[in-house]
Amino acid sequence: MVKRVAFAVPGDLATPTGGFAYDRRIISELERLGWTVDLIDLGDGFPHPSSEQRQAAGARLLSIPTGRPIVIDGLAFGVLPDLASELRREHALMALVHHPLALESGLSAGQAEAFRASEHAALAVASHIVVTSAATARLLAANYDVPAGRITVACPGTDAVPVALGSSDGIVRLLAVGAIVPRKGYDLLIAALATLIDLPWRLTIAGDRSRDPQAAARLEDDILRFGLGERIAVLGAVSDERLAACYADADIFTLPSRYEGYGMAFSEAIARGLPVIATNAGAIPETVPGGAGVLIPPDDVPALAGALQRLIANRDERHRMAAVARDAARKFPTWEASARMFARALEALA
Repeated sequence: MVKRVAFAVPGDLATPTGGFAYDRRIISELERLGWTVDLIDLGDGFPHPSSEQRQAAGARLLSIPTGRPIVIDGLAFGVLPDLASELRREHALMALVHHPLALESGLSAGQAEAFRASEHAALAVASHIVVTSAATARLLAANYDVPAGRITVACPGTDAVPVALGSSDGIVRLLAVGAIVPRKGYDLLIAALATLIDLPWRLTIAGDRSRDPQAAARLEDDILRFGLGERIAVLGAVSDERLAACYADADIFTLPSRYEGYGMAFSEAIARGLPVIATNAGAIPETVPGGAGVLIPPDDVPALAGALQRLIANRDERHRMAAVARDAARKFPTWEASARMFARALEALA
């Protein structure tokens, strides 16, 4: 078979998000496996495209040569059900779902239902769907009526990385990585840390501040309101090299997300041997193994503060969890293995 596929993404693939990082790496690994990948930039605005943005995306997709299989990132696919129906007539069509659009935090009930209905209709015409976690696969089968046989789970891979060295000056360094959007729970993290001012900690946040300007402004306001400006550094989006340095210096990784379809930052933290404080929402319990961290219910500030206090104050417990994390990381899939799962789904399309 001719191993060629069009891979459509909503915007600049270099955008520093976990979803785009997954797309970039899968494309790279597919090319290593002998695939020719035609990258299609659908433009900005998704998942809230204007009529002009929607029309431009449609024109790009409809110009793909007949018969060529198409992968469309779920950030766009879920809001293009009519276009998906049209494309399906001449193409094998694969949706890549990182997490359902309706589960983004901060949506009104009406917005969430509109997303759910649109994505339900789009997924119904997909030839196949790749998801990044078993939790998302179960969710699509249960709530979106997608037959399990049309779903492939291709979890993000991990690379061999150095173990975090952590601090040596008595100050416990916390690290949070993720775009500044409501779903990541930064408001909860700041509120919890504000109750622990007597403990020796510092927090570094690395994440794109441009995705949701209101969320970014709220984060800055919360830091100022609680008087934590001397203790918290908000770096914004950083280079891979700077991010690696942040992991190397950290003692604890913490991100109280309200939902995660996978959460690549968690697997990166585990690979670095960092104990994790997070929530039990979505796929996080599948990523953070028992004994490698503390998982609390979403939106529970007292429980989050308790978990932070426990690990900040207990160096021995941090070290025990770090050892479990290092052992668990050995069982994580490589990126090559993840790409082979993805490639098998593409081959089945043909």
